Amino acid sequence: MENKKIWLSSPHMGGNEMKYVQEAYDTNWVAPLGPNVNGFEQDLKNYTGAGCVSALSAGTAAIHLALILLDVRAGDEVLASSFTFSATVNPITYQCATPILIDSERDTWNMSPEMLEKAIKDRINKGKKPKAIIPVHLYGMPAKIEEIVAIANRYDIPVVEDAAESLGAKVKGKHTGTFGTMGVFSFNGNKIITTSGGGALVSNEAEYCQKATFLATQARDDAPHYQHSHIGYNYRMSNIVAGIGRGQMEVLDKRIAARRTNFDFYTQELANLPVSFVKEPEGFFANRWLTTILTDSYEQREKIRLALASENIESRPLWKPMHLQPVFKDVPAYTNGVSEDLFNRGLCLPSGSNLTDADKERIVEVIKGCF
Repeated sequence: MENKKIWLSSPHMGGNEMKYVQEAYDTNWVAPLGPNVNGFEQDLKNYTGAGCVSALSAGTAAIHLALILLDVRAGDEVLASSFTFSATVNPITYQCATPILIDSERDTWNMSPEMLEKAIKDRINKGKKPKAIIPVHLYGMPAKIEEIVAIANRYDIPVVEDAAESLGAKVKGKHTGTFGTMGVFSFNGNKIITTSGGGALVSNEAEYCQKATFLATQARDDAPHYQHSHIGYNYRMSNIVAGIGRGQMEVLDKRIAARRTNFDFYTQELANLPVSFVKEPEGFFANRWLTTILTDSYEQREKIRLALASENIESRPLWKPMHLQPVFKDVPAYTNGVSEDLFNRGLCLPSGSNLTDADKERIVEVIKGCF
């Protein structure tokens, strides 16, 4: 008989999601607006301390709208983390702009401030000042966002934080997503909380959220008939999935605590093996969305991954950097070898907040068996 499947990061319901969804059904609020959307936005605002929130259909939609609000157009350049999922970079191309990819630093695995400033200076010298910077808070570990924002401010370039993986993570008590001009969250099915699919744009400038919501609802002008002065998008979150989000927000702190407990378990159980973990710099608080390990070699990483797969346990290599992706092979990249090395040697371990003690014991026994 096959072992029970252990997923990398599966949805984890809290219990009250159906209450909000049922209310939406009972009151016939099944459109992309309604009390749950408003309530979910307020919950996110209260939790993160953001000035305003616009609930959207996906984190990708939020990045796209952020670039539109920053007037990114054809021919412009946008700096972005190379070590990330493609959804960070794809919206740049939606605007017919050019991604400029920035490599990572070793401490957090996120965008290197040193490489960022090098790229800014070089692009300006080439006659093209970047229109925006998109750093990512990877796997729930905050980037060196204070340094990144300071550099951005020196050159007067707005920052859009991709905090899709880092809801609840903080630097010196301040939530990721709230440092830059705008921030982006994702509530995809594998995230720390989910709305099945969904995202949000946050900002400390109310005008950005108002404009995002306007564009996300097909940019309909204030008129008794359908009139449009701008190109709009069907990017608004529905009242149904927002109901799931409201239930999930009630257990968010518990989910973060469970993910951090997973990390602590792995670090303790694997302490005597030749694997390493990314640690929190001073003042950083990671939500530990995924626990990741760095092995000694590509061969060792694959040995562990395949051993886990043979036992019906899902794991995943770290993100393949965007500058190595076929679709972005021709865009400018400022690299230092860090993200490529991390990709070759790193592995994401099962990290769901619904992992049982037995699940975790099973996982570490397989890993130990590889040594």
